[in-house]
Amino acid sequence: MKRASIISIGNELLSGQTISTNAAYLSERLFSIGIPVVSSYVVGDDVDSIARVLRLASDDGDIIVASGGLGPTDDDVTRQALAKFFGSELQLQDGLLERIKNFFTKRNLVMPEKTKVQAYIPVGAKALLNNLGTAPGIMAEYKGKLFLALPGVPAEMKDMFEEQVLPKLTAAAVDQVIVTRKLRCFGTGESAVAELIGGVMKRGRNPLINCTAKHGVITLHIVATAKDKSTAERMAEEDEEMLRKCLGELVYGVGEQTLAEVVGQKLARQKKTIAVAESCTGGVLAKLITDVEGASRYFTHGWVTYSNQAKIKELGVSADLIERYGAVSEQISEAMAVRARKKAEADFAIGITGIAGPSGGSEQKPVGLVYISVDADKHSETKRFIFRDDIGLQTCGNDTAGVSGNRQLIRLRAALTGLNMLRLQL
Repeated sequence: MKRASIISIGNELLSGQTISTNAAYLSERLFSIGIPVVSSYVVGDDVDSIARVLRLASDDGDIIVASGGLGPTDDDVTRQALAKFFGSELQLQDGLLERIKNFFTKRNLVMPEKTKVQAYIPVGAKALLNNLGTAPGIMAEYKGKLFLALPGVPAEMKDMFEEQVLPKLTAAAVDQVIVTRKLRCFGTGESAVAELIGGVMKRGRNPLINCTAKHGVITLHIVATAKDKSTAERMAEEDEEMLRKCLGELVYGVGEQTLAEVVGQKLARQKKTIAVAESCTGGVLAKLITDVEGASRYFTHGWVTYSNQAKIKELGVSADLIERYGAVSEQISEAMAVRARKKAEADFAIGITGIAGPSGGSEQKPVGLVYISVDADKHSETKRFIFRDDIGLQTCGNDTAGVSGNRQLIRLRAALTGLNMLRLQL
């Protein structure tokens, strides 16, 4: 199987001034034609450093794709590093020089003398034409490996890759096909998911199963590799079925589906409506719901009752109840959901109250403590959570325990958890 390694070149990438979007784009495009990326490097504008990374990348992959450092300035040294790595010299290409001159002539400009350096490429290499700028790319085969150097400007890199590189790589990967599927899960941590699915995440397995976690959403990536698409698809399908059996209701969707999308589809299909009453989440839950196109079919009302007075005046929550149990309590969460559903005349309502921090917590009610209620006509459910910033939550019955996380994460996880509680009721 052909494998690739990516190199992103530029001091600005190391300093954090610029984020390398080229690497993500190249990884996705290579993967789409059945060439997995096995390593990715970031290196500064230094000839010796780039040459060293070229050696490392060539140990990893059969195809090495570098971007950046092909411009006309003194810090653009990728072509020099390639020549050093290949053990060759840079040679002026008259045809390239003429093309670069024409680029300026057509715009009634005089070509700066420094731009001439872009017409030099290592002996034995081939130039890749730049249709959008002046910096040509470089392609060379060396010791059985294919080396590609592309411009760092994203638009130029993408055009060159799609038009001149991708067809060649597609032909090289004709006997390998990769099919991927994603299962989206919510309701437990990454380690718990790993326990439930057993040893199927073992490295070297085909299909390969990877796991990523973000804001409490666990995504399982099924990566099946075969000589033909139908075989790879069958392998991925069998693994998806196996994972669904292991994880049950933890699986909420596939691909890029969000919890809000899945919940919205269920509400629309059942012709049900939803209202929300939020305190600590400050409208995050309503935003997640209404970010989905067509949410007006099922979303009716949303209240952000941040203060006690707002809970009393807008929702009709009892002042005595707040006085007795406190605004952050099971009783207030439930009252918010019940009152919101009745005022909105909705089928369901979600009430959320908690302490998002970073201040305001106590030993009895720490930062990260959130109560979430889902109310329906004949059923009401309230759960207590303490959200933490590493795995989202740890559950022990209906309670959770852990270290409090930051404000934005707590708000988002609370909103997502409310959606998930509604999903399970639906």
